[in-house]
Amino acid sequence: MTVNIIGAGISGLTLGCYLQMNGFQTQIFEQNPSAGGLCTSWKRGDYTFDGCIHWLLGSHPSNPFYRLWSELIDMSSIQFVNHQTRAEIELKDNTDIHGSKIFHLYTNLQKLETYLLELAPEDTKTIRLFINSMRKIQRFEVPPIVDKVPELLSLREKIAMIKHLPLLMFINKWKKQTNFTFAQRFRNPFLREAFQLLYDGDEINLLILTIPLASYDQNGAGYPLGGSNLFTQKIVQKYLQLGGQIHYNKTVQKITTLNNSATGIMLSDGSIHPSQITISAADWHQTIFHALDGKYTNPLINQLNNQQKLSVYYSIFMVALGVNRTFPSHPHFFRFPLPIQLISPDGTHYQRLEVHIYNYDNTLAPSGKTVLSVSFYTLQGDFWIQLRATDKTRYDDLKNSFAQQIIAALDLKLGNIRPHIQQTDIVTPATYNRYTSNRFGSVQGWLPARNLTARSPIANHLPNLQNFYFTGHWAIPGGGLPVAIKTGRDLTQIICKKHKIKFQIR
Repeated sequence: MTVNIIGAGISGLTLGCYLQMNGFQTQIFEQNPSAGGLCTSWKRGDYTFDGCIHWLLGSHPSNPFYRLWSELIDMSSIQFVNHQTRAEIELKDNTDIHGSKIFHLYTNLQKLETYLLELAPEDTKTIRLFINSMRKIQRFEVPPIVDKVPELLSLREKIAMIKHLPLLMFINKWKKQTNFTFAQRFRNPFLREAFQLLYDGDEINLLILTIPLASYDQNGAGYPLGGSNLFTQKIVQKYLQLGGQIHYNKTVQKITTLNNSATGIMLSDGSIHPSQITISAADWHQTIFHALDGKYTNPLINQLNNQQKLSVYYSIFMVALGVNRTFPSHPHFFRFPLPIQLISPDGTHYQRLEVHIYNYDNTLAPSGKTVLSVSFYTLQGDFWIQLRATDKTRYDDLKNSFAQQIIAALDLKLGNIRPHIQQTDIVTPATYNRYTSNRFGSVQGWLPARNLTARSPIANHLPNLQNFYFTGHWAIPGGGLPVAIKTGRDLTQIICKKHKIKFQIR
């Protein structure tokens, strides 16, 4: 049975691998000259700039996603770095008992607990509640039944699910707890401000922090040396070894249909490639309202399109620097307040700077040199996309001017880096949109709701359209690499079930 897959990001690649394992003949059509989608890095002179992986959920057998990644690649062939701190956050209004403004978010739970109790013994009960919540998560596989599709569970498997009831009860208890609401539990002003700044001033469900931290503590969320391209290429190699084909520089213009059934794709050059099943691992909006001309919608899809049910995830304005010096005394990832707020050309105000120093990966820069990146999240991606399309000169002027402001702030903080900058690369939401077609330049698909356990309104198919499916980070709010592999694996099981094929891993 033939399958056309749109997009050679991690979603399309992992889906292709599982389908090939189960006897389907797949080919992937990718608009760029290389695979990876958002999971990519690129060379600028002596430096490699990475646009994706900071940590990988499933880097160690302690995390259930390790099993899934191991089905596709030899995880023992990758060297992972497990950071001692997730981030170091400089506060503005409060100091700790030592007079320091730096909050250390340690990845080792015992170390984190000792640190927090030393800072605020008056908050012992709240601190232990926070730490114990992660120790409780560690007693379960999160998510449960990672290698099964819930709707395909047998009666025996559904009955066995009762063992996960304590986890579900725990999540139900914590599902509406945010970093803001939890911060109010602290009497210590330093900890209260630190928790409010865990997401750089945004209010986010606390489980988004605690679930990864529980895995960090068990070395299950490490960084792969070599970054995004190394990881992507290993999956590409697996897919090609299984007999799949990737067609690069091929933009899908339309999904062809006949009698409300997907029959293949038409490329921008007018060529038509038929298939028995068509799967989009590409942008949700582009697929439904352009490739399919908006013919297969319903009220829910229209609400999603208008962002009434979910919002599109942030895009990023990133400045990446290749610097001819090292930063041995600085943490790999930290945030600090700016003396004067920066105002982006898109109108977003920033009061803090987020700095990533890749001083732990010597594959990205020659000895004695370092890659730095500064990222700003924005919900105004369309500003940059439209500006680039209508006035490229002004677009270049504005992005370069804003980048220089960022470099000036970084120069003050790190001390005299400007003379040592050898390479500069600026990534805007327009960049993400050009290379991925993601709406507004989104870097993950949908923004998860505060209530993480709310049932996702996204379906892996469209109303009244047969032989067509969705996969990838638009299928589950939040996105990310774990979502990419799980949605591809789950969809393969669903397709196998429909066509009476026993799902297998080989």
